[in-house]
Amino acid sequence: MAAKQLEFNTEARARLKRGVDQLAEAVKITLGPKGRNVVIDKKFGNPTVTKDGVTVAKEIELEDPVENMGAQMVKEVATKTSDLAGDGTTTATVLAQAIFREGLKSVTAGSNPMSLKRGIDRAVEAVVEDLKKISVPTSGNKKDIAQVGAISANNDQEIGKLIADAMEKVGKDGVITVEEAKGLETTLETVEGMQFDRGYLSPYFITDPEKMEAVLEDAYVLIHDKKISSMKDLLPILEKVAQAGRPLLLIAEDVEGEALATLVVNKLRGTLKVCAVKAPGFGDRRKEMLVDISVLTGAPQVISEEMGLKLENATLNDLGQAKRIVIDKDNTTIVGGKGKSEAIQGRIKEIKAAIEKSTSDYDKEKLQERLAKLAGGVAVINVGAATETEMKEKKARVEDALHATRAAVEEGIVPGGGVALLWCQKGLDKVRGTDDDEKIGVDIVRRSLEEPMRMIAQNAGAEASIVVGKVKESKDKNFGYNAQT
Repeated sequence: MAAKQLEFNTEARARLKRGVDQLAEAVKITLGPKGRNVVIDKKFGNPTVTKDGVTVAKEIELEDPVENMGAQMVKEVATKTSDLAGDGTTTATVLAQAIFREGLKSVTAGSNPMSLKRGIDRAVEAVVEDLKKISVPTSGNKKDIAQVGAISANNDQEIGKLIADAMEKVGKDGVITVEEAKGLETTLETVEGMQFDRGYLSPYFITDPEKMEAVLEDAYVLIHDKKISSMKDLLPILEKVAQAGRPLLLIAEDVEGEALATLVVNKLRGTLKVCAVKAPGFGDRRKEMLVDISVLTGAPQVISEEMGLKLENATLNDLGQAKRIVIDKDNTTIVGGKGKSEAIQGRIKEIKAAIEKSTSDYDKEKLQERLAKLAGGVAVINVGAATETEMKEKKARVEDALHATRAAVEEGIVPGGGVALLWCQKGLDKVRGTDDDEKIGVDIVRRSLEEPMRMIAQNAGAEASIVVGKVKESKDKNFGYNAQT
């Protein structure tokens, strides 16, 4: 077993502090609108340019093992903040460093570390409660959402506007993904309704040769969970659909052989406007997605022998309906499903409950996609830039802004620029410690709450103590320092 290095008391604390400070100093300079960019060297590929605290923190490893321990502890703060809130990592690092620094002074002066910790914990609880009280819901206000997005994307108004547009179109439950664009422009694409990644099984189903699409207006939707190869099972329902004179979308595990040939022949003769696609997903997820489609289109159930309904016995009442369906080589989009809104909302609640229970990130992501498809759609922000380095930096900013905006929509917004934290100092007057050391713990948090505003002012070239003093004097909790102007 390798020998362990032992460090005690002042020397141990000093080395830990050096590690904490080295990481925090590298991260702190990115804070605020006038924060600097950091260039990170990569052993492979181009260097990364970033203004995101957690990206900088993740790259730092120190040679000295004890110093590195201090750095890793603060890195954990930034990473956890990124995982939970998606942004605010630099502010979290600044607070962590300030609490560590002030706490170290008190421990060196003879305070009991455990009593200090209890005082710090009480103060943190009080601050969190105060922040909740002063937070204001965005209530889906497009202007507020655009502002939050722009600030988080380093005051890029264009990104803020794109995110606000995306949220307006797909709703707060919709999925917004960020992709790399081919050109220089950053654009927004939205897909209305439900889209899944399965295209037509035969190009003969195409109705629009120019766009290479099959478009079905006011169509029936037949959803079956098994392969269809024999025409005998399919014939009765096809006759009923032909008599009704409406198009049909057939979704099944697969359609092959005689069944596919018959559908193609009927389509070419003009007897029946029809298109067949494979069911999306695999295994249990496929079953759930078929149920989603049936709920969206108003079909009573998926036509399945497990549910006691054979394909040959199906009637028009067992089919779903949609206003418009567009099928291309790779995707099927169902717009205006005729499902009842109560049934759709019920299904959305079920999926939300499954997301809460799920422990796997992959499962959560897939459930979130299903939720979005039911709730209103999917938006894609295509990020364009001149070089790969610029592209990566811009894409990271868009992702950050997206996380911050989602958090704002869910939990509300507070005054920025460190003002909200400074305002919470007043609430700490009511927090009583059981002994002197606990009171010192509360004071440590009180002093640390000034640190983000100090750093924002410092990065903007202002005198930090004067800025903090002016904001403290104000009676208006929305009064702060605008480092940008």
